[in-house]
Amino acid sequence: MTQAKIHSTAIVDPKASVDSSVEIGPYAIIGPNVEIGSGTTVGSHTVINGHTSIGKNNQIFQFSSLGEAPQDKKYKNEPTRLEIGDGNTIREFCTFNRGTIQDKGVTKIGNNNWVMAYVHIAHDCDVGNNTILANNSSLAGHVDMHDYAILGGFTLVHQFCKIGAHVITAVNTVVFKDIPPYVTAAGYDAKPHGINSEGLKRRGFTPEAMLQIKRAYKALYRNGLTLEEAKQEIAKQQANCPELGILLEFLNQSTRGIVR
Repeated sequence: MTQAKIHSTAIVDPKASVDSSVEIGPYAIIGPNVEIGSGTTVGSHTVINGHTSIGKNNQIFQFSSLGEAPQDKKYKNEPTRLEIGDGNTIREFCTFNRGTIQDKGVTKIGNNNWVMAYVHIAHDCDVGNNTILANNSSLAGHVDMHDYAILGGFTLVHQFCKIGAHVITAVNTVVFKDIPPYVTAAGYDAKPHGINSEGLKRRGFTPEAMLQIKRAYKALYRNGLTLEEAKQEIAKQQANCPELGILLEFLNQSTRGIVR
């Protein structure tokens, strides 16, 4: 551990595993069961606790709390985990809690996520890669958030909900049911408002693929079909549009029902 990169006021437990290239700011606290990979920076007054592993090249800003006990009355200090991947930006005052034994026992954050100030990610959540969580958005326990999803500021997601890939929500959205991939959602409670066209363009989706995704959206929401009928229609479309595979898989795995 290169002491020159650890501020003299920081407290790093000798049992912590911290790469020599990690930078730790003033008054930060790193617990004994923490692992931090190369190139990661930890801002001042940040507390990293519990069985927490953090990968490479993450930028953690000041005053965040990572790996603390879950806000769950059933939690009895079991050795559950928080796992954070590589290349994430975690802004000020974020709180990520570790998992519970009632679920898989781990909260997971993938790679290259952009997490803005005051975001809360509760126990047993599973956040994918390349997501954006804008200021003050919150995930309750057991939420799955898939790749490239974007939550607008102050979005609140109820426990056990799933947010599909390439979803975007408006500011102040409250989510009580699953949001299928590609959908734009807004309101309290969340309602579908078309597909995330701009996001798909930016990620290189072809006009043909976007047309098929719009057709699938109409089958799901505009054509008066039941959910099972819509799934059958989307399955037919999938032959000409592989991008619909994740939509069909999501619909088949949804347990809370989808926003309607």
